[in-house]
Amino acid sequence: MKFQLRLIILIFLTTSVQFVQAAEVRVAVAANFLATLKALFPVYEQQTGDRLIISGGSSGKLFAQIINGAPYDVFLSADRAYPDRLIQKTQALASSRYVYATGVLVLWSAGEVPVDKIRLGALDVKHIAIANPNIAPYGAAAQQVLQTIGLWNSVKHKLVQGESVGQAFHFVASGNAQLGFVALSQVLNPNNNHNRNNYWRVPAEYYSPLEQEGVLLVRGKDNPAALRFLDFLKTDAAREVIAQYGYL
Repeated sequence: MKFQLRLIILIFLTTSVQFVQAAEVRVAVAANFLATLKALFPVYEQQTGDRLIISGGSSGKLFAQIINGAPYDVFLSADRAYPDRLIQKTQALASSRYVYATGVLVLWSAGEVPVDKIRLGALDVKHIAIANPNIAPYGAAAQQVLQTIGLWNSVKHKLVQGESVGQAFHFVASGNAQLGFVALSQVLNPNNNHNRNNYWRVPAEYYSPLEQEGVLLVRGKDNPAALRFLDFLKTDAAREVIAQYGYL
């Protein structure tokens, strides 16, 4: 009887410790990294027991939500500018910021037609999808590419803008745009049921580096799980998955 009682107490204490240690992390993540983060989730959960609550969108929209009090612990931006602005507004901790991935911009087609920069001006290409350059870093990079190669003014009438690079990808996948500037990670995503080989990798010198920065928000500074999550992104296991999705 005493042995059974001690066993019950031991099980209760063990369960209680695990319960106390495990927690929730609310992560605001740029649309390009959403699929990658979902792939990382089971690895993180297995290692820590914590639960991720994920909200995806354009970096600019997520920035606005954070400024307006959205209850996020961590922000994974598609650039370095938005985390910097949050730090300036005392909404994030400067000591926590770091580049968790460097994105790669591609011009993609869901079909079989070869894709390169010459195709941008082809007569049969009626619509080219990009993310909104004003709120999405991948959209700003796409605009920079078109300006660099001297096509911005000539193809401007063809552009269809998505709120995020996720929506730009959807325009191409659904056939509403023949081409689209999207993230390589979206094309390589195993859940992409369309052509995963038909893309033009935009030369890096055509646009500013897409250094994607993560930062701990003030709301998450007392959440140990938020710190565990940021540390997890630096581990070899996480880096391996991030690289598989096409990030540098």
